[in-house]
Amino acid sequence: MKPILSSNVFVSTIAAVGLTAGTLAGPSTLAGPRPKLIDAHATKETKALYHNLDKLSRKHILFGHQHATEYGHGWTGDANRSDVKSVSGSHPAVIGVDFSGLSGRPEAVIEKTKAELRRQIADTYDRGGVTTVAWHFSNPVTPRTGFYWKDSVSAPAVANLVPGGSHHAQYKAILRTVADLANTTKGSDGKLVPMLFRPYHELDGGWFWWGKPHCSRDEFTSLWRFTVTYLRDSLQVHNFIYTFSPDCLYKSEADYTDRYPGNDWVDVVGVDNYADFGRNGRYNIPAGIAKLKIMADFAAKNGKLAAFTETGLESIPDTTWWTNTLLKSLKAEKLKLAYVLVWRNDTRSPTHYYAPYPGQVSVPDFMRFYQDPYTLFETDLPNLYRRKRLLFF
Repeated sequence: MKPILSSNVFVSTIAAVGLTAGTLAGPSTLAGPRPKLIDAHATKETKALYHNLDKLSRKHILFGHQHATEYGHGWTGDANRSDVKSVSGSHPAVIGVDFSGLSGRPEAVIEKTKAELRRQIADTYDRGGVTTVAWHFSNPVTPRTGFYWKDSVSAPAVANLVPGGSHHAQYKAILRTVADLANTTKGSDGKLVPMLFRPYHELDGGWFWWGKPHCSRDEFTSLWRFTVTYLRDSLQVHNFIYTFSPDCLYKSEADYTDRYPGNDWVDVVGVDNYADFGRNGRYNIPAGIAKLKIMADFAAKNGKLAAFTETGLESIPDTTWWTNTLLKSLKAEKLKLAYVLVWRNDTRSPTHYYAPYPGQVSVPDFMRFYQDPYTLFETDLPNLYRRKRLLFF
């Protein structure tokens, strides 16, 4: 049985036996400022979540899955279901949703999408889980090309979205839709639900229209800073935790931070890395670990949380991938990582899935991953939305 963390257990017993915060944290990490949200007016629940993720990352990591409760392998729309729960008995601790449907569609469709997102996000909050938000939205300049960059068809957009750009007013309207969702998504307790908002991910690649080949460094950082400023300061969104997550194309801190918008504009730093963890049968685990360390060390030095924002092995043909590849990599450098998220399980494709479902060949190993005290799933979590001092096992 997994050790369960309880928000009702206080750290007074730890103080009584003389343990310090450093002892709880395990091996020393790079010194830096304590993590603090960039939004001074963040809601109480958002501050508590950020604080508790930082504390939990000293000894644990939350497991996440994209679109886990919306659909899975061969099903869609079932209440209180996820493939992870069907296998382990618990939903993932972190569930990914996408704001892709909040623009480029008829208003009635957008409103329907917002209602479904509100339900999904609120349900996760009410169960005690965490929501992270991706944003695959269509290029506002050439919407017919979608969110991918298509050579000779897609038009550069980033420079056109910032103040003074041809599509700036349109971008502000899109952000108002995002803000409306954020400011109307409440749990059963009536509180606004905190979300880890992760826009413009994999920005160092060229496959998305916001990618490195399609805009300058200054254009990208200007877009990021305007996005945060407009949401936080103009539209009064105070339940977002802003997450920066390049792909795995870097080999140094300088590479990693090439388009980093600055410490005043980011709460969490992460990395998306499939390439080093078995994609197309190619493994380079030492490189994957090295990139995690570069990212996590940067976070520690700069007062940010760190996370493994996307990874996974499509179809999971490696029957020991969960413990022999992922778990070993997560533990290798004793890094402080708030969560790790694997990608979605498509409802129609027989091969496009990243978490096991009942009968899938990696289930036995996934259960070993699940049972490891280091990994936390939804049923393992304390109350993350209240700031209490937690006892670590």
